[in-house]
Amino acid sequence: MAGKREKPEDIMTKLRQVEGRQGQGVKIADAVRQIGVSQRSFYRWRRGYGGMSRDQRKRLQELKQENARLRRAVSGLTLDKLILSEAARGND
Repeated sequence: MAGKREKPEDIMTKLRQVEGRQGQGVKIADAVRQIGVSQRSFYRWRRGYGGMSRDQRKRLQELKQENARLRRAVSGLTLDKLILSEAARGND
């Protein structure tokens, strides 16, 4: 059974909450428990989103979408090339 997937905005909000609670002297384990996630998720989120501003996160999402679009384009062109090379071999 898969867990729910958090949105990047929610992840960044929760990371800021933990940082705020740490500033108040709360241990990381307790702060993470208070926001309702596992420590493993917290550390994974911090590795991926820690220190990022909203603009940087937005730019990262745009780059991911552009990368996915380019990958689809390349895969389509590769398929077209394979089809044409098969057709060329059949004409010989």
